Amino acid sequence: MKQEKQETTLDRARNELFSAIRQCGVIDAHEDDQTEWMAETIEFLGQRYPELTEDEKQQLYATGMRFCQPVIPHGAQHAAASLEDANAA
Repeated sequence: MKQEKQETTLDRARNELFSAIRQCGVIDAHEDDQTEWMAETIEFLGQRYPELTEDEKQQLYATGMRFCQPVIPHGAQHAAASLEDANAA
């Protein structure tokens, strides 16, 4: 029988952070607003989970900011200007 890994405080805080990111729409926010939201949210998580270390809170912040960034950049810089341009390739 395989023994399950015990969920850590960091795991719980990270899962809560990801859930909050998805629910609140911060992904679509301006980068400055994301930065402010993330700082406030990490501060809240630090209060909710006082056993988190400063390193763990910094890790949560960095992970959360990466999670907010699209895998493929939005915008027209990589898109074809028209259907003709797309078919020209």
